[in-house]
Amino acid sequence: MENKSSVTYFFLAGFSVSVELQLFLFVVFLTVYLLTVTANVAIISLVRSDSRLHTPMYFLLGQLSFLEIWYTSTIVPKLLTNLAGWKYISLSGCLSQTYFYFSLGSTEFFLLAVMAIDRYLAICNPLRYTSIMNGQVCIIAASSCWLLAFFSVFFLVFLISQLNFCQPTIINHFFCDIPPLLRLSCTETFLEDIMVFFFACSIILTSLFLTVVSYILIISTIYKIPSNKGRKKAFSTCASHFSVVSILYGTVIFIYVRPNVSNSVDVNKVLGIFNTVVTPLLNPVIYCLRNKEVKMALRKVMKKKLGTTKICNFR
Repeated sequence: MENKSSVTYFFLAGFSVSVELQLFLFVVFLTVYLLTVTANVAIISLVRSDSRLHTPMYFLLGQLSFLEIWYTSTIVPKLLTNLAGWKYISLSGCLSQTYFYFSLGSTEFFLLAVMAIDRYLAICNPLRYTSIMNGQVCIIAASSCWLLAFFSVFFLVFLISQLNFCQPTIINHFFCDIPPLLRLSCTETFLEDIMVFFFACSIILTSLFLTVVSYILIISTIYKIPSNKGRKKAFSTCASHFSVVSILYGTVIFIYVRPNVSNSVDVNKVLGIFNTVVTPLLNPVIYCLRNKEVKMALRKVMKKKLGTTKICNFR
């Protein structure tokens, strides 16, 4: 109790590496961050500019790209300042980072579940697809993902904000993750631990269940298609989404939905980098490389850009 005080700042330990390696990581993470923002802005621009992409699937993809920009921006700028030597973060800044990180992450799970349901309707019920997944339904579904996630996480972070924290306030991570933050509490956190685990299970496993059920129905329908060409085309529409789902769920479940998460701090840091820095860049890359419509729209924009450049140079 003697160490109990009015905490206003936390110290983010970050990575225990040499100064040279920190400089190298700074350059790498900054490069990946700029590429991530650029790639996701490009996806949003393509979806808005090409009329062939004005469908529910690409509307949701645009929502996912918009989310990825803010998701990685919640973590990476502070990670870069941490590598540059400024490792302190205020209590309000720490709680805000926690809130937006988990809110945006939860929104992503919900969006991926809605995208899986969208693929199920397109493949298993194609005749009624356009009437079911109309513009109004898409807007309501996307808005519900955002609102449900942000309201759910608010109560969790509010519960954590009521805790008393003790000195020394050293968070053994590169951002304000909940498990290391709870370990700094002066009081018993059994209730908070249970709430965090329940929250992680309910959000992650519920959305995963909807996604898995959708894909089971999709696969069973695809195998009933008589032609190989038809089956290949149906699989190709789901391949990108399935790749993104596998990467995201595999990483997050290993970090949060398992016992004794505090015993593997270094592993969680590495997985945290993959989840917050690498994955937001992988998503637009996967959708561009494996999606024919996106590649065609990208070629159209590039040809138009090159044509405009040639005209300007000629003049």
